[in-house]
Amino acid sequence: MNQLSQIEALLFVVGEEGIELEEMAYTLERATAEIYQSLTTLREKYENDASSAFTILEVGNRFVLTTKKHFAPLLKEFARSPLANRLSQAALETLSIIAYKQPITRGEIDELRGVQSSGAVQTLAARQLIEEKGRVEGPGRAILYGTTAYFMDYFGLKDLTELPDVQQMETDLTDDEETLDLFYDRFKEKDES
Repeated sequence: MNQLSQIEALLFVVGEEGIELEEMAYTLERATAEIYQSLTTLREKYENDASSAFTILEVGNRFVLTTKKHFAPLLKEFARSPLANRLSQAALETLSIIAYKQPITRGEIDELRGVQSSGAVQTLAARQLIEEKGRVEGPGRAILYGTTAYFMDYFGLKDLTELPDVQQMETDLTDDEETLDLFYDRFKEKDES
């Protein structure tokens, strides 16, 4: 397997959080100097390829795969497009988790959802519904996410206490399930007679 492709895959999977040089070196079982040289080669490849939309940024001690600056107007226009205004189920789940559990890391979101959430997090950040609220102290310094003022305006909330009560929703769902069970039992009795 080509090392540049492996690095590219890692950069894609980690999303906007990026990845540290040491993490890549450890994962790929290579020296950090070798990985850094490969990152430089990959970055130059992107920069010299006019047909590529990508570049690699070094932000602090992390490397991030991103689009080239001259695509910003296109991406902003897309974000404003009515076709782009619908959120996927994954994005809605992720937004709900962030709204109720903030501040929260992407790793914690992934754990709650049971699947990787970097795409949903990127979508929500691009739509300015969530933002970085700080970083976790300790190894990796993961980003903490929370909702934005735009989120509050968009959903007509004065503060987070106006979010629907989760326990009440669970009670309502349980009541709905009991009603459905009762309906099913009655339907079954009529069907058998």
